[in-house]
Amino acid sequence: MTDYNIAIAQFKQFPPIIQLVWIASLIITVNVIILIVYLKYLRAKLRVNYKLATKFQDEHESSLITYLYSGSENEDFSSEQKAVVKDLKSCVSDPFQRKLLVSTLLKLRNEITGELAESIDKLYIELGLVYYSLNKLKNRKWDVVAKAITELTQFQVKGIQDTVMKKVNHPKKEVRKEIQLYLVQLFSFQGLDFLSVLKTPLSEWDQIQLLEILQRSNDKHISDIKPWLQSSNESVVSFALKLAKIYNQYEVRDELLDLLGHANQTIRIHTIETLSHLNILEAKTILKDSFVTRSIEEQISSVKMFENLYEDTDKPFLMGLIEHENFEIRLGVMEILDKNNYDDSDLFELLTKKRLTA
Repeated sequence: MTDYNIAIAQFKQFPPIIQLVWIASLIITVNVIILIVYLKYLRAKLRVNYKLATKFQDEHESSLITYLYSGSENEDFSSEQKAVVKDLKSCVSDPFQRKLLVSTLLKLRNEITGELAESIDKLYIELGLVYYSLNKLKNRKWDVVAKAITELTQFQVKGIQDTVMKKVNHPKKEVRKEIQLYLVQLFSFQGLDFLSVLKTPLSEWDQIQLLEILQRSNDKHISDIKPWLQSSNESVVSFALKLAKIYNQYEVRDELLDLLGHANQTIRIHTIETLSHLNILEAKTILKDSFVTRSIEEQISSVKMFENLYEDTDKPFLMGLIEHENFEIRLGVMEILDKNNYDDSDLFELLTKKRLTA
């Protein structure tokens, strides 16, 4: 009998629980050995990739510096630049090198401005990298799509807005955000056309970001915001109200007055604030007539409007709010009257009449 057979025979004599422990220990040991070997292989591979990445990145940076500072005023590409383009094109077909090249281009693009930045944008297109980004827009992975749009934005790639617009209602908010930034950064107010077809919510943070981009833009030709004030998407209405206020869009007066009857209370409050900012006096009549039916928050906003747009004809209405149940409203009314030199005797007479008829 061989040693193997003897070992098997002895193993079979052990109780089942001991046999199970031995088998489990053997499986764990084998798995640990496999894992150690795999980790060593992975570590070695990462070291090789890191060395290659460093090598290629240094080469790309050197080539790009040569490209940037060897331009010619008389032609699109100088002979030196053409040599660099030819050399870099040979790297584009390799996914690993292409990824490094795009990363290097982005790094340079973020560090320079003016004509040098435009040269990087032109090189991105000349190398055909834009087609790889456009192809990534068809990817099923949302993060790949979002990254592709980011690249198109950073390299200022125009002429593809129709393709990008098709994804404006993408299920992932991260993708939608990148699309919105692409459109507004590259096309300013014209890029806001996506609001007309947007079906998903535009978050407050997204609105703030878009407004910051618009305010940095040299293009001050604001789009017609009337359709957005009538949108069924409440976040679009909210954003349009901000545009009306910031850019003093008095011409949307009628649409703003209509919004005083909007179903959403927050929109009604923002509308009151916008009407006050634009000094639209007609709003006061509507608010006086509907004051008692409005929420406390709307009433407070209305009082603030009367403070901003006070006229002597508002005095009787305000006097009627002197004993309002809400302290903030009472205080606001008193401040308005105080600023406008109301007669104490009028207030005394009003309060006396109320007490006599109570």
